[in-house]
Amino acid sequence: MAQYQIPVTASPQQFSIQLGTNSYQVKLYWNWINELWQLDFATIAGVPIISGIPLVAGVDLLADMEYLGFGGSLYAATEGTLLPPTYTNLGTEGRLIFETADEVSA
Repeated sequence: MAQYQIPVTASPQQFSIQLGTNSYQVKLYWNWINELWQLDFATIAGVPIISGIPLVAGVDLLADMEYLGFGGSLYAATEGTLLPPTYTNLGTEGRLIFETADEVSA
């Protein structure tokens, strides 16, 4: 298992990233009504895979989507707390971490 911090900033953004063995388009945006960050995943070609994942702390954000083959777990955290990233601390104290799945050997 390896952990990677996804480089993000405290502003809406869209970027390409490789998670496990697959590449994705990621859109990260602030939801003003619920006051939290959300993200969308799409294929590199822009075909939506899943939308509106809230960045809540303390849970694997991809746990219910293992069948989509992300190849690991995604966590949101704020340094030293169990709070989700805020509008202003994402990318500094607020982090987005991808953890690869265990390799299974035959």
